[in-house]
Amino acid sequence: MYDIIIIGAGVSGAAAARELSRYQAKICVLEKEEDVCCGTSKANSAIVHAGYDAAAGSLKAKLNVRGNELMGRLSEELDFPFQRIGSLVLCFQEADLPKLQALYQRGIENGVPKLRILDREETLRLEPNLSEDTFASLYAPTAGIVCPFELNLALAENAYANGTKFQFHTEVQSIERLEKGYLLHTSRGELRTRYVVNAAGLYGDEIHNMVSQKKLKLTARRGEYCLLDKTAGTHVRRTIFPLPDKMGKGILVTPTVHGNLLLGPTAVNTEDKEGVNTTLEGLALVSERAARSVKNLPVRQVITSFAGLRAHEEGDDFIIEEVSDAKGFFDCIGIESPGIASCPAIGERVAALLQKEMDLKKKDHFISARKGRLNPNALSFAERNALIRKQPAYGNIICRCEMISEGEILEAVRRPLGAKSLDGVKRRTRSGMGRCQGGFCSPKVMEILAREQQTGLQEITKSGGSSKLLAGTNKDAF
Repeated sequence: MYDIIIIGAGVSGAAAARELSRYQAKICVLEKEEDVCCGTSKANSAIVHAGYDAAAGSLKAKLNVRGNELMGRLSEELDFPFQRIGSLVLCFQEADLPKLQALYQRGIENGVPKLRILDREETLRLEPNLSEDTFASLYAPTAGIVCPFELNLALAENAYANGTKFQFHTEVQSIERLEKGYLLHTSRGELRTRYVVNAAGLYGDEIHNMVSQKKLKLTARRGEYCLLDKTAGTHVRRTIFPLPDKMGKGILVTPTVHGNLLLGPTAVNTEDKEGVNTTLEGLALVSERAARSVKNLPVRQVITSFAGLRAHEEGDDFIIEEVSDAKGFFDCIGIESPGIASCPAIGERVAALLQKEMDLKKKDHFISARKGRLNPNALSFAERNALIRKQPAYGNIICRCEMISEGEILEAVRRPLGAKSLDGVKRRTRSGMGRCQGGFCSPKVMEILAREQQTGLQEITKSGGSSKLLAGTNKDAF
């Protein structure tokens, strides 16, 4: 019997778990996939938006601005990369200047600090590679970029360190109301809980509709991206947006915290909640629209493309509240952009709602800090040599593109909530994210996983479940 079960281990569920773990409660996070960060949280723009885009007075606006404010301190506490690089929204003709000014006014209403409208000369001084058609821009210096994988992992690991249980490969199939609480029927048996937090991402409407007569529908909105090599990473130094439209913030161009350049996303509604395929048309649109904002884009430096899905709610706002006809059941759904930026504040809000409802008491000892993985590339030459002498695995480079060592992969596997698959290692270490996209390092990573899990190579998966990479029974295939 749990006090609280959280459904979903993306950034919203993990942020809620981390904040709730401050209190005396028995908490469990259920995730249908094999790891944290397997849905919307793993495939997005990784932008910490400033907060000028959401409608004034909306929950999106409030939590975006608050989340942005919290992100710097959170990154220091939980040791994940975050850079406050600023953003520019471009206006290409004088006729559109009122739209830019309206965005500025909305940002002021939302409480976004330091916003400024810049003329053409001021804008191009900041970013010389912008389009020659640039007329003006909205400058938001508080915007930033983050690594969504490391953010999600940091929140989950810290919740785990504070006593939260995580249960993977556990899909909620139906929910039954009890006199006090809920009985969850899952793919791994039955679980009882007093309270439920529904942070199930794209499937949040289906979980909600299991307990409420007031039905919800979330629309899957696919966004396609192109990721460029690190040789293109400094083409712009800030996140560059066009003026937004009804489908979203438009196709951006941004550096990443790891030194690449990211273009995207498109915005296409789809009925397929697993439809993360890319399309020829979508990727062509990404390149075309990105080139309108930034000139001389080195698109020949694309090393991979991918697509993500976000959960769009019909009212175009976050839903974070107790379900009116299901006492003790709290929705945390419709979390599309700016969900990454808002997640610290989402966690705060969920925890505040349940603390009030349950009269939760704070723990005497809450572990607020977490140490991220060791990064040998950040060490001095002497420090790295000393590390290798002590732990030789850090001298065995597995991923040559990103210079990731065997020691880092072993740490990723052995950490709390450690990696269990090729993608799990990739998200934690960046092994396989470089120019060759795992062409050289994947076999070696598989060997390490097989050795650590004491199993055969044929049992190693790309991302859990049935995604096995090898056929046959030869344990020594490599």
